[in-house]
Amino acid sequence: MTMSAGWYLRRLSRMGPREVAGRVADTVRRHRWRSARPDRPSVTGAGFTAVLPAGTIATVPPDAAKRLIADADRLMHGHAEYFGVVRDDLADPDWSRDPKTGRRAPDGYAFDVPYRDEDAVGDIKQIWELSRHQYLTQLAAAYAITGNDRYAERVAEHLRSWWAANPPLRGVHWISGIELGIRLLSWVWIRRLLNAWPGAAGLFEDNPVALHQIWYHQRWLAAFPSRGSSANNHVIAEAAGQFAAACAFGWFPSSARWRADALRSLERHLRRNTFPSGLNRELATEYHGLVLELGLAAVAEADAAGVPVPATVRSVLLRMTDALAAVVDGRLRPPRQGDADDGHGLVLDGAGTDRWASLLATGDAVFGRLAWWPTVTGTDVRTPLLAALIRPSAPTVSRPADRPAHFADAGMTILRGPEEIWCRCDAGPHGFLSIAAHAHADALSVEVRHDGVDVFADPGTFCYHGQPEWRRYFRSTLGHNTLELDGGDQSASGGPFLWTRHAESRVLAADPSGDGVARWCAEHDGYRPSVHRRRVELTAASRELRVVDEVSGPRRAVRLAFHLGPAIAADLVGNRAVLTWIRDGEGRTAVLDLPGKLSWRAHRGESDPPLGWYSAGFGRKEPATTLVGTGLTDGAEGFTTVLRFGGQGGAWGT
Repeated sequence: MTMSAGWYLRRLSRMGPREVAGRVADTVRRHRWRSARPDRPSVTGAGFTAVLPAGTIATVPPDAAKRLIADADRLMHGHAEYFGVVRDDLADPDWSRDPKTGRRAPDGYAFDVPYRDEDAVGDIKQIWELSRHQYLTQLAAAYAITGNDRYAERVAEHLRSWWAANPPLRGVHWISGIELGIRLLSWVWIRRLLNAWPGAAGLFEDNPVALHQIWYHQRWLAAFPSRGSSANNHVIAEAAGQFAAACAFGWFPSSARWRADALRSLERHLRRNTFPSGLNRELATEYHGLVLELGLAAVAEADAAGVPVPATVRSVLLRMTDALAAVVDGRLRPPRQGDADDGHGLVLDGAGTDRWASLLATGDAVFGRLAWWPTVTGTDVRTPLLAALIRPSAPTVSRPADRPAHFADAGMTILRGPEEIWCRCDAGPHGFLSIAAHAHADALSVEVRHDGVDVFADPGTFCYHGQPEWRRYFRSTLGHNTLELDGGDQSASGGPFLWTRHAESRVLAADPSGDGVARWCAEHDGYRPSVHRRRVELTAASRELRVVDEVSGPRRAVRLAFHLGPAIAADLVGNRAVLTWIRDGEGRTAVLDLPGKLSWRAHRGESDPPLGWYSAGFGRKEPATTLVGTGLTDGAEGFTTVLRFGGQGGAWGT
């Protein structure tokens, strides 16, 4: 996808004067660096002291180590999967080739590479992901656990290959600050985990090529920070990577300044990116996880280096951890809200390790769990390693005595019922900052699960660049469990990461712990002059969820959508659907009575236009049933939907 002149004008309209001035200065600097690149100062006496405390590796749980080593062995054989694409070329990867399209990103001055144009470059996410070097942190961790030199040797081989193929400011890997920041964090942990390997110093501090790369990564990040309307999770990744490298690789004349500047940026943007309730302001759950991982990793580096960290950094991370514990369902799954691209801050675990359980385990080790936290039964590699570096400290903020269910600042309310009925109601701001890059047009949407199974599902994200029709669908109003008017979205999109008009929502009532009936009511103005109001009630005794939609204003065409999870089979007759699924070998049922004033139809796996899909992860999608009712608004009575959960059906379907 190439960006039109109209897109640039729309993007410019979302910037303030200070951001425009900063971007002009960036452009001038990029032009200057084309012919007069910065010179790295000489370095002598470099050493690495940010090692793990003695005995730390022995505390890694055996089952977590087993999962990691199994993944490491697959990597050693060249096998991996990224965003739904299976790769078998990782023994000797081509760092600029997209395995999905077969295209290879052009060489040349980095800022000339048209990375948004899939026809010229390929799928940029596929190219960038491997070069975050998080698979190398897995291999380095496998070495630390087993002492087997073959893992360390493969890491060294690939780092030397990458450094040779990607000299500073050349090619596709020198374009995006988030990529440089995460890569630096990976290099810090690779050096730490290889510390017992005899070749570690020769690979890093005694290697002029490595020194050149590490210095240039930090010089780049100091020169081109994400600014203004782009200061979301990207700027936190940049600051965390810069800070980690300046702490662990503090070998350069500018290291102290970089460290101080990065810490100031990290503290400022952690606060700005986080609601007082602890939820991430992007209202995209996976970015909550990414920011929390990056923040914890940065604190670990500070404590390992003896660098004081402002108390606000730890307090934000504490609030984020408590908020995560509050919103997960009974299977420790958080909401599927907003964009999700499977991005991680620090990867030290193998497949099968639950990301959210791992974060809660780390939170328990670092901050201590509260009585209302859900039980975490899984194990991971990362928690004991981070906990060995982070110094315990007394919290500087009060923590909730009971499990929060209504997050007023984020507009999120969680209703809970018997048998782990879980319902997320959304009436929050339309994303973060003026462009709301990772927001979806999902005002007043609901997400419903039964014992961790998606019943009313948020379909997910699937893609960013290259497939505009799919990007539009997965972030559209029709692509969520809410109501659409006149075939348009509640908010106006100006591009794949740009919203030019934001619907405004407000919660009118929220009583998630009501006496037998949990209630929520909210409205939004995205369809002015009409107003969409939704009421949700969850009755514990009858295990019944009632959703009432009302639209004030002129008579308009309406589509009401309910997206079912991929495990749900639906038999739709008229305006009643019988839902069936299996959980842990047991058949489950529910009856869904839909508004009779609308004409209902089931859609599944349609592509022209897209409808009836579920994306479990970035780059992956599968058919799922979507029920869509069409008709006209009726302000007098509205539209009532009732979902009644039944009991277990024994061995139904087996």
